[in-house]
Amino acid sequence: MIDINESVMRVLLAFLVVGPLLGAVAALLPAPPGLKGKSPEQAVLRHGVTVTGAVLAAAVVLVLGFDHDHPSRMQASTDISWIPALDVRIHLGIDGISLPLLVLTALLTFLCALYSYSKQRHEPTPRASGPSPKAFVALLLVLESGTLATFAVLDLILFFLAFETVLIPMYFLIARWGGAGRAGAAWKFILFTLLGSVVMLLGLLLIGIKAGTFDMVALATDNGRSLTTSVQVTAVLAIGIGLAVKTPMWPLHSWLPDAHTAAPTVGSVLLAGVLLKMGTYGFVRILLPVAPDGFRTFAPYLAAFAVVGIVYGSLACLALARRGAKGDLKRLIAYSSVGHMGFVLLGIATMTPTGVNGALFANIAHGLITGLLFFVVGALKERTGTTDLDTLAEESGHALYGKAPRLGGLLAFAAVASLGLPGLAGFWGEMLALFGAFDPHDGLSRPAFLTFMAIAAFGTLLTAAYMLIVVRRVCMGAVRQDAPQPTFADVRTYEFAAWTPLVALTVVAGLWPRTLLGLTDPAVQQLLSGGTR
Repeated sequence: MIDINESVMRVLLAFLVVGPLLGAVAALLPAPPGLKGKSPEQAVLRHGVTVTGAVLAAAVVLVLGFDHDHPSRMQASTDISWIPALDVRIHLGIDGISLPLLVLTALLTFLCALYSYSKQRHEPTPRASGPSPKAFVALLLVLESGTLATFAVLDLILFFLAFETVLIPMYFLIARWGGAGRAGAAWKFILFTLLGSVVMLLGLLLIGIKAGTFDMVALATDNGRSLTTSVQVTAVLAIGIGLAVKTPMWPLHSWLPDAHTAAPTVGSVLLAGVLLKMGTYGFVRILLPVAPDGFRTFAPYLAAFAVVGIVYGSLACLALARRGAKGDLKRLIAYSSVGHMGFVLLGIATMTPTGVNGALFANIAHGLITGLLFFVVGALKERTGTTDLDTLAEESGHALYGKAPRLGGLLAFAAVASLGLPGLAGFWGEMLALFGAFDPHDGLSRPAFLTFMAIAAFGTLLTAAYMLIVVRRVCMGAVRQDAPQPTFADVRTYEFAAWTPLVALTVVAGLWPRTLLGLTDPAVQQLLSGGTR
């Protein structure tokens, strides 16, 4: 690690939040003739790679300059008065909880921009009436800015504004660049999330008005002492609904499968890899430290919904994976996300350092693994023209190993990582969430959480079942001898460049979990105890 001045760290963090917005504005401007390259489309897509690359570089420098000896201390802090009448402040900062999410967001957005640029450069598909690449890049950058701001801001009102910023760009990414059914899926996404956000805003305002401040650090330090139990219960219910929709928690998840099925590849990667983390981050950053008594009241119900989601998501995936079901592979992965995020919610519901650390670890692991899964499935769709599992099993079954062994190997790797194979990133988060449920917070019913743990453990077996069925059918299915088998390209160079970091980080996080837990654990310990800074 390197010694970087605190003021430089502040500038870097501010650039992470504001830089993509400036890049989005620049993307909409006419490109100078010398920068257009072969086409204006390539120029603006290259601009997206440049901006997201600069943001990723800033995030890496933040990691290098971060004081890893004190990850619980809020670093790179900026605190400027914005709306004095409401005591709303532009308050930014990072600690061991938010730093990994910032890096994950910057990485996935850069890889999506790189993938889009390289794909257009090597496989141009000009469409005179198609959506503008300028709009695509601008929306991608606005989405990145809103997500990074969500993980960096420390004011409840700013958190809400950042939380909402991502909705419009994701709506248009689905509605304009999506596949069949994109209009309905986009409307369902925006309506669910907006309705949840309205309820969440009421809860945030209730906390800020009753506590006399919207500052998240001050509220966490107070640890709910200035809020009555009834206020905490009301606030947790209101805020929790909004966060649960974005997570998504069963039964508020129904927008997710449609959104993923219709979304373009990069939209699915960012939706699963980044946007779903905003909800669970809100549970950890706001509800756990600010309203602990209210959260304790709802923790058993949150855990119950979580384990129902784990089993429900797995059963839905098994139904989609069976032969003859005409299941969509993107839809299957979306339902698997409902199950995986159930483990995250279960870990948070335990209100223990073990469970919350497991939830934060599972957040990062899910972003890496599911991002890779959607990249690979997107590549399969480009080659075969479909994500229907029965069709894929016929067209690429067995031949995926024989005709495109690297593509088949990557699909199998992502699948076994998703099912929680020891030694890969997916294992640790789920295991720690189960350990947290084994010994929950003292104020929670241990028999109830032992039951939740047993149900969630059963869910891991169901996850293994449907993922192995997918690998067997798509990668190792029988080849029809009476019909010629289609051929398609194996992993291309630009795909290799975009996917390799996800594979490498999945292995690193699985073999050396301390790389993440060393950051999150001190911060979680302090957050749960209501420590100062």
